[in-house]
Amino acid sequence: MGGMIAAVSSNETYSFSKPNRESITLVAGLGVEGDVHAGKTVKHRSRMERDPSQPNLRQVHLIHQELFDEVRAAGFEVSAGQLGENVTTRGIDLLGLPRGTLLHLGDEAVVEVTGLRNPCAQIDGLRDGLMKQLVGRDADGEVWRRAGIMSVVLTGGVVRPGDPVRVELPEGPHTPLDVV
Repeated sequence: MGGMIAAVSSNETYSFSKPNRESITLVAGLGVEGDVHAGKTVKHRSRMERDPSQPNLRQVHLIHQELFDEVRAAGFEVSAGQLGENVTTRGIDLLGLPRGTLLHLGDEAVVEVTGLRNPCAQIDGLRDGLMKQLVGRDADGEVWRRAGIMSVVLTGGVVRPGDPVRVELPEGPHTPLDVV
């Protein structure tokens, strides 16, 4: 099971979107080198306010390129990096992966999937009404989220658009993703 990397993005300052790069370097235990969200402890502002000593389970944010195709069909133009992700993939059902899945990115880097991204209100600042495309409720009232997944870096390495992504599922039973 695998796919490819469509884009990589990072930003050294807090902003919602991240500019695309020719490559990013993942650093074990920290995240994306030079990215504002890199670190052993949580770097997202709302989580830092609650408890700055929490481990950073959101070192690398991944979104599937197919999501952009889906929201475009609903009238929203969004491209890689605009939702704050570091790695945009193609050909992988990221949202269907269980917690603990290992993603081998390029030749060296390995990240472990920790959970779902909880979309924030800033999304509507990018495109009014976009939030409803990324979070909602199903017929049973259960919340669904489509704003990507979060991971931690186990093995560092350089990651570039066009690199392969190999999926290594954990041994069962599998635990579905929850918000981290």
